[in-house]
Amino acid sequence: MKARLSGALGACVFTLSIATSANAAVLPLESRLGGLAYYDPNLEITWVTDANINGQMDWFTATSWASTLEISGITGWRLPNMDRDGDGNIVDCGSGAVTPELCKDNEYGFMYWQNGVTSTSQSPFFDVQPDAYWSGTEEVIGEIDGAWNLIFNSSGGGDQGIGDKTAAGLYAWAVYGGDVAAVPVPAAVWLFGSGLLGLIGIARRKKT
Repeated sequence: MKARLSGALGACVFTLSIATSANAAVLPLESRLGGLAYYDPNLEITWVTDANINGQMDWFTATSWASTLEISGITGWRLPNMDRDGDGNIVDCGSGAVTPELCKDNEYGFMYWQNGVTSTSQSPFFDVQPDAYWSGTEEVIGEIDGAWNLIFNSSGGGDQGIGDKTAAGLYAWAVYGGDVAAVPVPAAVWLFGSGLLGLIGIARRKKT
């Protein structure tokens, strides 16, 4: 995959990871939507449990797919952000100098280095591919219109790079900017529930 990515770019930028940061301060992930998603209280975002719903795709397709994804009635998903504070600095969470707090700026980096999720250590997620995953963080290098990505291979993985958005060989993982448990139930569901309760009430009155 690295070779293909380099070919698409002409020149890829990869940050070598040196060592993992301590995990002592990292809060555990919390199940949501009956196990279809997991909330990360550290970053206050929710990850889809299936890390490979749509297969390999280019960045434009990945962005469109995430924005139209619906899981258990929840919409508004997106690609992970690798520069949450928007300062243009992509934090290398694998550096021994980076604390869990600093790593929070990089959602993919936090998943790999702090939550410890890789292609061979996937729980509670599944189908995590040992390859590069698109983020929503864009970067232009010369004439290349690119976007950042991170490799989830457990062996030598955690590397970050910039790929040409038209390269079709990368994967995508959807996240929701918040806790889906706090999302209001749609009005249609409330109306259905109210109608159902009304019918139950009528049935009970008839019995009496």
